Amino acid sequence: MNTNNPTPGFVHSRFKLNGFHLSADDLCRVAYSFIKEGDAFEKSIGMFILDWFDKKSYVLMQTSGTTGVPKTIQVSKQAMVNSAIATGEYFNVGAGIRALHCLPTQFVAGKMMLVRAFILGWDMDIAAPTATPLDRNDHVYDFAAMVPLQAQQSVSRLNQVKILILGGAKVSSALVNELQNLQTEVFETYGMTETITHIAAKHIDETAFEALPNITLSTDERGCLVIHAEGLTYEPVVTNDVADVINKTHFIWLGRYDNVINSGGIKLYPEQIEEKLASYINRRFFVKGMPDEALGEKLVLVIEGDKFELNPDVFSELDKYERPKDVLFADKFSETGSGKLQRAETLRNI
Repeated sequence: MNTNNPTPGFVHSRFKLNGFHLSADDLCRVAYSFIKEGDAFEKSIGMFILDWFDKKSYVLMQTSGTTGVPKTIQVSKQAMVNSAIATGEYFNVGAGIRALHCLPTQFVAGKMMLVRAFILGWDMDIAAPTATPLDRNDHVYDFAAMVPLQAQQSVSRLNQVKILILGGAKVSSALVNELQNLQTEVFETYGMTETITHIAAKHIDETAFEALPNITLSTDERGCLVIHAEGLTYEPVVTNDVADVINKTHFIWLGRYDNVINSGGIKLYPEQIEEKLASYINRRFFVKGMPDEALGEKLVLVIEGDKFELNPDVFSELDKYERPKDVLFADKFSETGSGKLQRAETLRNI
């Protein structure tokens, strides 16, 4: 097998899982054991391993809705291999590095951590995908991937990780401030199921994302990001993310097109407003547009939990157009199966 141009059945000679060298046949035996006797997260790993080493050229995955209505798609295994190689090149994480897998494997990010380990030859430990995956773990890791909540709950232990990538949700300014004091190199990533996880990354203290190898960027007539991903997708991926494309390999993410609020002719990006409010509100919240006769849409702030009186200082960083016209409270926010917030559904339930 040519290790410079691996195919999906390839397992690198330096690959280890929980400290053990395993071949493809060994992995399938482990997979059966996980499915029969493992915890829920191990069953997901086992199911994916069997899918990965079957004779099909693709894996079925559920999209999250970044490019439209969530749906099941076929993702080429060779494209997943190509994505793994691009990650290895961009972050300089090749054979023999020690990595931590602590993401749910039923979603693309968890699947891709395994593929990277197989293809690149990582020494990978598996941890349950809890909010605190480094608890009772003193190992030092060269590379790990987490969602922002895991990083937030693990700040005191993140110096055990040399390179940490964050994805699945926006990294808040409050979390950025906490992470900047660490020795860990922390990157925020941008991607989706359709692009087989991240196609761009940035240091958490930078503004613009940089594309991974063989990725170029443009925008459509809405100002939404279009991703040209050679070796990953058969055609350009048109997203619903509004972006300021600086050049073909760098962009600034502005917000979701379907979240943009047109209030009296002024375009408001909820994600940017939420960033300004984040350090003032210690509960989950979001801002959204609601129909209004005078403005077309009015901006409202929705906070999870019991009603309370907001200090006016909460809005001190907002300009006059960004100030909410109403503050609403919801007992509990609606979420998708993968934990993503459903704004419209939450509002309908208030």
